[in-house]
Amino acid sequence: MKTRITDITGTRYPIVQGGMQWVGRAELASAVSNAGALGILTALTQPTPEALMAEIERCRTMTDKPFGVNLTILPTTQPVPYDAYVEVIAESGVKLVETAGRSPAEFIARFKQAGVRIIHKCTAVRHALSAQRAGVDAVSIDGFEAAGHPGEDDIPGMVLIPAAARALDIPILAAGGMATGRSMAAALALGAEGVTMGTRFMLTRESPVHDGIKQALIQGTERDTTLIFRALRNTARVFRNSVSQEVNSRESQPGATFEDIRELVSGARGRVAMESGDVEAGLVWAGMGIGLMDDIPTCAQLVERIVAECRESLARASALTAEGE
Repeated sequence: MKTRITDITGTRYPIVQGGMQWVGRAELASAVSNAGALGILTALTQPTPEALMAEIERCRTMTDKPFGVNLTILPTTQPVPYDAYVEVIAESGVKLVETAGRSPAEFIARFKQAGVRIIHKCTAVRHALSAQRAGVDAVSIDGFEAAGHPGEDDIPGMVLIPAAARALDIPILAAGGMATGRSMAAALALGAEGVTMGTRFMLTRESPVHDGIKQALIQGTERDTTLIFRALRNTARVFRNSVSQEVNSRESQPGATFEDIRELVSGARGRVAMESGDVEAGLVWAGMGIGLMDDIPTCAQLVERIVAECRESLARASALTAEGE
């Protein structure tokens, strides 16, 4: 497959693994890249910029294919040395960065100087247009179905993807609910030039997540995620468990603030859940696409299956609309 996205990523297929906290490590990123897609290391999974450089080097021992780094720029309770992480990425020789959170405008010049291409994650067309003006090379447009932070507009991919494709000159990746070849075919038909998948790559054999979490998610349906932080205007989609339900209960109380839920939503608790397999230990981030997932393949099996199913779906749609003799 060849699109403007593969021109940017240098990969065989226009499929990108989204950045995921505690998940985007060298084991997964290298396996995704070896499968012909673009693996992504998550910068802030590493405790320091120096640790990120070591993880980049470790990933290079596992693949000779292109891979990128995700840098999510969000308000945090403790300062994050974003400038230092940017410098590590720029000096590492990695040629693609996926940015998320607030605008990466302040870092674009440094990335460009180092020859790093930039894909920025957006949840609204207006944000994507702003990113395009700032100079990013592509955007990943995340619909309401996505895990993580889908924004506050609640626009699903069926509307958001073609709206972005109509408005932008740079290529777009479709994200949110991308889990099968049919999803990819739909995204391409709607104007995207590739897809970003997070939860689907988390549920692979190479993903560094405990099998107990993987099994819980593949047994879930499209109704087994929930939205938290709605009252705080920082909406996030996570797996429905006792922790997320308690977060919803507390934040719905009059006058509730972040301090009322801080101990429930800490990254440390989420990491314990991911590494111990206890799905009730903390927040588990997952998208609605879990309703389309029922196995735990290798990354190679997953990518080849998605590409084959995408081609079959597009061919079927073409045949359905072909003019008669």
